[in-house]
Amino acid sequence: MLREKSAKGKLQLWLLVLPGLLVFVFFTVYPIAKLFAMSFFEWNFGSMFDQKYIGLSNYITVFKDPTFSTTFVNTLLYTLITVPAQMAIGLLVAWLINGIKRFSVTFRVINYLPVITSWVIASLVFKYCFNTEGLLNYFLTEVIHVSKTNIRWLDSRATGLAVAMILGTWKGVGWNMVVFLAALQQVPKDLYEAAEMDGAGSWRKFFSITIPQIVPTILFAWVMLTIGGFNVYTSIKLMTGGNPVHQTDTVLTWMYFKAFNQGEFGYAAALSFVIAVVLAVLAVFQFKAMKRKEAA
Repeated sequence: MLREKSAKGKLQLWLLVLPGLLVFVFFTVYPIAKLFAMSFFEWNFGSMFDQKYIGLSNYITVFKDPTFSTTFVNTLLYTLITVPAQMAIGLLVAWLINGIKRFSVTFRVINYLPVITSWVIASLVFKYCFNTEGLLNYFLTEVIHVSKTNIRWLDSRATGLAVAMILGTWKGVGWNMVVFLAALQQVPKDLYEAAEMDGAGSWRKFFSITIPQIVPTILFAWVMLTIGGFNVYTSIKLMTGGNPVHQTDTVLTWMYFKAFNQGEFGYAAALSFVIAVVLAVLAVFQFKAMKRKEAA
């Protein structure tokens, strides 16, 4: 009797799990496996139904491609600049909001609005502001007369990436604010009271108590934002389109161009796994750092 009930319970469990498992297999596992297989074939518009096995040639082509090097550096720079900026500003805003009693909810909502704003809408607004005939150039030339000619903000590598970084930082501050605010509210109040009795000021309490207490949250935000930084796509695609001559492309926009503009799906598949390995190595390093901090 007990065995029948146990078997019946296992069957019911499998019936509940099976739909989700099938969805996971068909829409996650199978596409990844198929993409990995594609990376070893000459897979393009011309050979869609007659693929040729070429081994590691796609991976070799990726590493020899100078444009890939440019896009990887762009992505790395974007991540190295936007991640610390988002974290620093988000932590500062969270600390300020945590210290006020009135209108704290209002300030939280105001700072979180950019997060829920569509990337498409935000990118188009920034493009309008920084375009050659955009709002910023009008202000510089017609209002304060700082420049006599319009500056082509989105048509050079340095300024185009800078605009994307500003947008990425602005969009991410609110998320960091929420994460850090939750962590700040968990810091024991008696630590601050003891520090005040010793004569510690606000900044001393911040660096000696607040920061050490929220280290796990800082490391969590660091991991999540690093992954997000390497996935930057929409803002670059809509604002610069990779111009001039792919100098502002990131790895994802370059991957899209190679796959859907040039039809080199094998190259794009290999590129996707190269970036996946890079992110995996970074994640391992970051998680080890988290474990060391937790052990300490």
